[in-house]
Amino acid sequence: MSDIDRRGTVRSRFEAQHAPDADLDKIDSSRGVERRKPALWITWAICALIAFEVLRFLVGNEKLNWPVVGQYLFSLPILEGLKWTIILTIVGMVLGVALGTIICLMRLSPYLPLRVIARVWINVFRSVPPLVQLLFWFNLAYLFPTLSLGIPFGPSLFEWNTNSVITPLTAAIIGLSLYTSPYAAEIIRGGLMSVPRGQLEAATSLGLSPTDTFFRIRLPQATRIILPPMGNQTIAMLKGTSLVSIISMSDLLGAARTIYGNNFEVVPLLLVTVIWYMVLTSILTALQGWLERRYSRGY
Repeated sequence: MSDIDRRGTVRSRFEAQHAPDADLDKIDSSRGVERRKPALWITWAICALIAFEVLRFLVGNEKLNWPVVGQYLFSLPILEGLKWTIILTIVGMVLGVALGTIICLMRLSPYLPLRVIARVWINVFRSVPPLVQLLFWFNLAYLFPTLSLGIPFGPSLFEWNTNSVITPLTAAIIGLSLYTSPYAAEIIRGGLMSVPRGQLEAATSLGLSPTDTFFRIRLPQATRIILPPMGNQTIAMLKGTSLVSIISMSDLLGAARTIYGNNFEVVPLLLVTVIWYMVLTSILTALQGWLERRYSRGY
């Protein structure tokens, strides 16, 4: 038998032996798809049933009083409270991140006293709940009736009445910023520590200064890691601003409380706040996703 005939015989035997297995694979794969289809349809059916029940509750429950919700959704007091909620979120995050950046740099400093101060700051302000901090700063006049500025262990140059300085707005900004600062410091520190040390050594070997290494090598790579948790912290700050209503700050929830304190429509006014918080959270989530995609290019 020639080599060509022998090869043809071997090939035919190989195909004859493996053809049934190939058919079985096709059958098994098709059966696998068929097995997955019932589970998929059952899942969709359960989701549709839950959505229908939620929709039926929202539409059919007369106690929700949707006409009142529509009446106050764009009312002037609610929009004014919404404005202050946005302002508190922006100012609190800007000051909190700026202070957290300083604490982070102190935490990474080679000097032991700075590291100790940063650790104490993080432990203290991360341990105290935000509501307690707001109440403490709002009642600061109990401890210090007057605030003074002057020479240490010497005469004071300027003095102010604490009640005139620590207004509800000032107490809200101080409390929210200080509460955010330790979390921002740890988020930034985690992002900076995620950059491989080899890249920093390579930048040093190329002759880059520490400042250029930080802004051109370390910070751009750390931003990709910092953005997701910092975006979550911003959303948490947005929702945390609702606590300032306890110190008579007229934010979104405070405006709703003032209105339902007069007309006793508690649930409809709470629904108004829920709708606006959902709108703001959706906007922040979309912005966070866009920033993450932008800074993740190339990875």
